[in-house]
Amino acid sequence: MTSILPKRLARPRRLAGNKLLSLVETMATPHQLDRYLELVNPMASVRDLRAEVTDVLRQTDDTVTLTLRPTWQWDGFEAGQFVQIGVVINGVRHTRCYSPACSQYRADGRIELTIKAHPEGLVSQYLHAHAAPGLIVSLTQASGVFAMPAERPEKVLLISGGSGITPVLAMLRTLVDEGHQGPITFLHYADKAADVPYRDELQHIAANRHNVEVVFAYTAQPESSGLSGFFGIEHLEHAAPWHADAATYLCGPPGLMKGVRTLFTELGLENRLYTEEFAPAIAVGDDDATGTISFTASSVEAENNGGTLLDQAEAAGLTPEYGCRMGICFSCTAVKTSGCTKNLKTGETDSDPDQPIQLCISAAVGDVAIEI
Repeated sequence: MTSILPKRLARPRRLAGNKLLSLVETMATPHQLDRYLELVNPMASVRDLRAEVTDVLRQTDDTVTLTLRPTWQWDGFEAGQFVQIGVVINGVRHTRCYSPACSQYRADGRIELTIKAHPEGLVSQYLHAHAAPGLIVSLTQASGVFAMPAERPEKVLLISGGSGITPVLAMLRTLVDEGHQGPITFLHYADKAADVPYRDELQHIAANRHNVEVVFAYTAQPESSGLSGFFGIEHLEHAAPWHADAATYLCGPPGLMKGVRTLFTELGLENRLYTEEFAPAIAVGDDDATGTISFTASSVEAENNGGTLLDQAEAAGLTPEYGCRMGICFSCTAVKTSGCTKNLKTGETDSDPDQPIQLCISAAVGDVAIEI
């Protein structure tokens, strides 16, 4: 079973039709052909990748699970990768990154996303409140390097917390579909049992697969079953005593990510740990921030307040393109023509001119000029 063959078959057909599409679109000037087709059927598209919401499920109080039927351009995904979906809210299209939770071998070719409604999340709050079958969203091809190698590790430890459950659940479902025989442990952290999406399914998988163990850990209140408290060596030894020989895949909130990374480094296992994180970079917020930010393409200047360049551009009345706001999707990349910037995720500074930088995870260090 493989997900690679459909991709290889689809691309030559797509390339063969490019010249014909270009000719038709030239005749349809000033708009692309898709702009006319969507007036008749929003899912009719020759170039734009879109998806229709076919099913909506609210498993917990603060999550919504969407099943998407993508248009013909969809190439599939590898478990652990993410996609960007876009929705129109009050006349403005907003895009965000989400990881499919389904197996990469899902038989009907549809995509399952489970989205947590964060208190300040514009898109997640909108989808949690308003998503219904028939909603059309924009979609990108899957991307990201958080994925298992083609030759699967014999022993696999999956650790997640909160909304980080989705990419590692996709890995578990994929391994189950492949008939993986090596030991697999799924360790998930939540405040309480009621906050765990897919809880019943995970327990069902564990009960029916001799090599799969599912362990829940609750950080806010003790439960009759499962671990209590935060990640540490005791939890690791309990969940996967064979962890030193395993490949570990981790996705979750910053506290969990930091705790796992720290322990694995102390144990000398950092090379066996693979991570994905969906958390925005922390802005500098430095009272001592100095300099002026020049948005040269717009002839706008702003005094540097230490925040991200994306936040400061928006505060100055500009509307640069963006997607995840977390340094993942590269939608907000712009050229820094001069000055020094700091990457808020890595701490590295860059003083070279004419460099593409990600606005959402970059802050100005002194005077900076950006082509926006």
